[in-house]
Amino acid sequence: MRVIDQGIAVKAEANTDHSSCAFSGIAVLPGGRWLCGFRAAPKKKESDGQHAMLTWSDDGGKTWRAPFTPFTPPVLDGKPGLFRCANLTALGGRRVLCTLYWQDYSDPSLPFFNEETEGLLDSYLYFSFSEDSGETWSSPRLLDTTPYNVPTPTTGPTLVLPNGEWALQFETNKHYYDRTPWQHASVLMFTRDEGRSFPEYAVIASDPNRRYFWWDQRPGMLADGTLLDLFWTYDNVDAVYLNIHARASKDNGRTWTELWDTGVPGQPAAPVSLPDGGIAMVYMDRTAAPTVKLRRSADGGRTWPETTELILFEPPTPPQTVAKGSMQDCWNEMEKFSTGLPATARLPNGDVLVLFYSGPYADLTDIRWVRVGGNH
Repeated sequence: MRVIDQGIAVKAEANTDHSSCAFSGIAVLPGGRWLCGFRAAPKKKESDGQHAMLTWSDDGGKTWRAPFTPFTPPVLDGKPGLFRCANLTALGGRRVLCTLYWQDYSDPSLPFFNEETEGLLDSYLYFSFSEDSGETWSSPRLLDTTPYNVPTPTTGPTLVLPNGEWALQFETNKHYYDRTPWQHASVLMFTRDEGRSFPEYAVIASDPNRRYFWWDQRPGMLADGTLLDLFWTYDNVDAVYLNIHARASKDNGRTWTELWDTGVPGQPAAPVSLPDGGIAMVYMDRTAAPTVKLRRSADGGRTWPETTELILFEPPTPPQTVAKGSMQDCWNEMEKFSTGLPATARLPNGDVLVLFYSGPYADLTDIRWVRVGGNH
């Protein structure tokens, strides 16, 4: 495989309300449109002015529509809020689903993460629909994620499963001032009625001993109907990141294999099926200078040979990882990242489209894209 093309979808502008652009998502629509959602803010570290925006390209990335903000965050229980990200799912024809992540903004002085308790500001998930390829959107509708009545950061787009259900993905945190231990879990909730109810759910990964955090789950639906989930994995005792771990489901996310170590370091995007039957995994490697890479697997994701590694983007940035002694150190480290969070989509001809944020420093980041192909 090789990099076929690349460019910038959204150019950051210093000292504006979109100098820090991050948390990108991408959906490739049947008509050929590349629809991108992302979070824009004056500064990466601050939520002030944060909002979810959209843009698109109808010519394979050559030009992009000026970013716009179609979503108005509702007031919930008397509290004003912000939308932190917009993840997109193509539903067929011109119909698109956007999964929005709402955050309490009633006290702008509070940081998103409480370093003393490890809790998050109240946050919830919403659905909004477009019937015209992303140009107009319905009013956001709040989702009931019971029994998870805690902050539920979304980890990617809602998935359309082979049985016709949708799978909402998120991870669990705890309330801002809750001093009980944080029991993290990566969860999928299943709906048959477009999110009006979620009668079933599955815990994909959770360590009852709270040593291992299977963070940022990235499930991808493969061509053979397998749901392959990849995890950015953290050891909270030794305060180090482990290799990407994975597990798979053959029954629409109800039961799962045991977790396995992929042998690859980093923070993954959702896996993508390739025309030759293999799988592509795009990931953020921070073992040295931050680099966006891709590897391929020919055995269902069990192994990812180093010989298949392809560098997609390598910014002129020094290493951004630090020695960690606590969860607070992890969050402080993340705030300094200036490249990361790749998102993936499969193009009609089998190429892989990748979006991620990158810039010279955390408060000035573009949304970039790379197209990878040559495997067909």
